Amino acid sequence: MLNMKSHIKSLLGLIVAASMFTVLPAHSTEVIKLATTTSTENSGLLKELLPKFESESGYKVQVIATGTGKALKLGEQGDVDLVMTHAPSAEAKFVADGFGVEPRGIMENDFVVLGPKNDPAKIRDSKNAEEAFAKIAKSGVPFISRGDNSGNHIKELEVWKAASVTPDFKGYTSVGQGMGKTLLMANEMQGYTLSDRGTFVAYKTKLDLGVDFDGGKTLANPYQVILINSAKYPDLNHKGAKAFSDWLISKEGQSMINNFKVDGEQLFKATYSE
Repeated sequence: MLNMKSHIKSLLGLIVAASMFTVLPAHSTEVIKLATTTSTENSGLLKELLPKFESESGYKVQVIATGTGKALKLGEQGDVDLVMTHAPSAEAKFVADGFGVEPRGIMENDFVVLGPKNDPAKIRDSKNAEEAFAKIAKSGVPFISRGDNSGNHIKELEVWKAASVTPDFKGYTSVGQGMGKTLLMANEMQGYTLSDRGTFVAYKTKLDLGVDFDGGKTLANPYQVILINSAKYPDLNHKGAKAFSDWLISKEGQSMINNFKVDGEQLFKATYSE
């Protein structure tokens, strides 16, 4: 009789365990490792998107927010399942070298040149970003660079090159920090800096800086999501990464990107098209 009771107890335990398992979402214990830029984190966009995706999919997204260069390096090393970055030339090389697959343009915003509200370098009437940068270099007013091989830093260096300016002039300071800290340093020094618009809007209430120049093709800021090549790293969570990439380009994901606002201002424009 004792053995029978033990058997029934064990059987009931299995039934309860099975019933609990069936109500858990699929992949409930699986983690997706995402390397992305500080702008998607600082702006608050990921905090808006991820809870919805996680509740619908059962996956948990672990975010590593860093500069684009470091994010792509993590992908090259197989330390993450996918990347979301904003440096087209670096991303193209990442794919060409066989580390990334299925690059998808998901959204864009733009870069803005921030500076003191009295615009001491007189860049507001510049014809383009290159002219604005050249004026800053000649003005002696500080320019604070992220200096961290991020998408922002890569864009900044591209503009200096196009302006035929070597960024070693008096007042140029490379800080090796993320966008948020760079903005705070530029604010303290009342200097110029290049920022993605999303992070600027998120930090605007903390800053006594304004947008002294924006617009033009040069300052466009497109974002891509790229999967890590399964042929190089077969043990990564490729299924989860693909699920997240698919969700970002879905009608729901694109709508949430478009509708994300800070203080009533839209920060990103969804751009995916078949």
